[in-house]
Parts: sequence; C-alpha cells; structure tokens
Amino acid sequence: MRSRNTGLILPCRAPSEEQVQRLGYVNPDTSAVPGRNRRRWDVVAACAHRNLRCEPGQKDGRQVQSGAGDAHPGAGGASAVGESGVPTSLFAVSDLHVAYEENRRIADALVPESDDDWLLVAGDVGEKFADIEAVLRGLRDRFHRVVWAPGNHELWTHPGDPVRLRGVARYDALVRMCRDLGVLTPEDDYPVWPGPDGPVVVAPLFPLYDYSFRVAGAATKEQSLELAYAAGVVCTDESLLHPDPYPNRESWCWARVAATETRLAAIDPALPTVLVSHWPLVRQPTDVLWYPEFAQWCGTELTADWHTRFRAVAAVYGHLHIPRSTTYDGVPFEEVSLGYPREWKQRPDSPAPMRRILGGPR
Repeated sequence: MRSRNTGLILPCRAPSEEQVQRLGYVNPDTSAVPGRNRRRWDVVAACAHRNLRCEPGQKDGRQVQSGAGDAHPGAGGASAVGESGVPTSLFAVSDLHVAYEENRRIADALVPESDDDWLLVAGDVGEKFADIEAVLRGLRDRFHRVVWAPGNHELWTHPGDPVRLRGVARYDALVRMCRDLGVLTPEDDYPVWPGPDGPVVVAPLFPLYDYSFRVAGAATKEQSLELAYAAGVVCTDESLLHPDPYPNRESWCWARVAATETRLAAIDPALPTVLVSHWPLVRQPTDVLWYPEFAQWCGTELTADWHTRFRAVAAVYGHLHIPRSTTYDGVPFEEVSLGYPREWKQRPDSPAPMRRILGGPR
C-alpha cells in the first residue's frame, strides 16, 4: 500500500522467508541482540529502539542511573506517612506489554508498599482492549490511586483486537474504560499527591509525536521518513496507529499539545508537578538509540520546555525501553519501562519495573 502523503510503501505484512534470509531480518521473538547493521522487523512491537549506544551505567554526558528501583530516594525531605503508618510513595511503570505471558505475570505481581501508594502507568500496557482493561483493573484494586497516560500501543487498531475503533474514537473509548475503573487519565482533573514537602500535582499527558525529532540531515518529515524506510527502521505506528479524524498524526499531536499546554498553564503556580507521558518531553533521551531513525516516532519539540516551564520535580516517560534516570535542566527524567522479555532478560538484575519517583522510606 502506498502512502498518499509521502509516496512511501507502508509495511502491511511480515517479510517473506526469502526477505528474512536476504536482508537479515531478526525474528521479533528472538533473544539475540542484533548487530548494528542488521534490520529488524516487528509487526507487533515498534522496531529499532532496543539497545543503548553505551552499556548500562556508562555515562553519556549526563547524570545516568540504569535500571529500576528508586529514582531518587527520599526526594523532597521527610516522608509522608499514610494511615497504615508506612511512608507513602509515588511509583511509576510503563511498557508492561502484557501480551507476553511473562510480562503479564510481572504486571499481576505489582503491589504497593503502603495502602496509600499511587502508581503512574506511562503507557503501553498492551494492544488489546481486554488486556488493557484487565491489567488496569487489577492495579486499581491494589493501589490507592492509579494514573494512566496512553502509549502508542494502546492506540493501535490491532488486527487481533475485536475493538475496531480508530484514532480519537479509540482514545475516547480508553478514557471511558479508565473512568469506569476509577483510573485517572489525561482528560480528568489533575490529581494532587500529598507529598512529603507539600502537595505535588500529577499531570498525565498525551502529546503524541509530530516527526520533529527528525533524522540528521532531513529538513522535512517526508525526507526523514524516506531515510528511515531506506534504513529498514519503521515504527509499526505507520500501519496501526490511525489519526482519524485528523489528516495525519502530527495534526493530532499539535491539537493535543495546544490543549494540554493550556491546562498545564492553569495549574496553581505555587505547586510543583510530576509530568507523566509515554513519549519523552525532550529529545535528549533518544540520543542513545541504537537506531537513531526511530527518534522521529518518540516525541515533539513543542514540549521541550515543559519540564522547566511547568515546575516539574520529575518527568516520567517510557517508550524507549531503556530504563534509566537522567537529569535535564536540573529536573530528573525517569524512563520506567519494563519492555519485552527478550530485553529485560538481558539486564543483569531481575525485572523490577515499578520505580519510586517520590516519597517512601529514606
């Protein structure tokens, strides 16, 4: 199928066995790490963003802490204590991808330390409505409050999902489902977490992306996409994430950014925030992508100052499947993804996807 906007051929099916042998595609279920010049195809998962340019823990010019656990233990002073007498925490996780049985078991095993703990879910719970609903329902039953922001996988119209809604209609249905469960979304009033040093506004965001994280040397979206297709690095969003009724994904992104910016600007200026988005708000986290062409599906330059402009004490994101902590402009950025089994099995520690963002014991 040829794209009306770009003239590019969209990947509508998996490669043939001949293509696999000729081009060196990697089976998406393999645990092997591909070499730099090997192409990867994955019709279920976004491709080409699996590996860091540096080893876990290696510095890349910024403060970096690999893995999960505590983002910055005891941040903000003395701990808030809930009714149970246990210090309360603001935890976060993303990219649970529960279509994988091993990941589903991990998601079902997530439990709070305190009856008053909150959990931020930064997108990509799964692709199918039933899976997303079941996991969020379980988390809501266990945590005091659950706050969800959508990822690209939830927005897919997946061929295996009986729910055939597309674009805005699908997102709206996800929001209604979350509200029925008692899970907060980007369309609800921003909740206030009773932090140890005072209240913190938790803002779940849905900015999407607009291809402005272009490939080096590309002046336009079309040029950037051409380079990505030539490199064999194409996000499955191009086939499954529909922007209806918007003409394209960037138009949907721009509408989302404008509406979200207005809401963030209306927050009490005396209150700090925790910003929660599936896609990173700044481009720098994508600098470590092994396949730099994938960055164009990872955010928008329009959000580059939100962490400073809206007084963030932490910015939580996922999508990259590179769990780590970095700091930009003095603000901690927490990539909290679990990722696919073939990824987390290669990490030295056992999966610990739930990361403390604020609060907890000191």
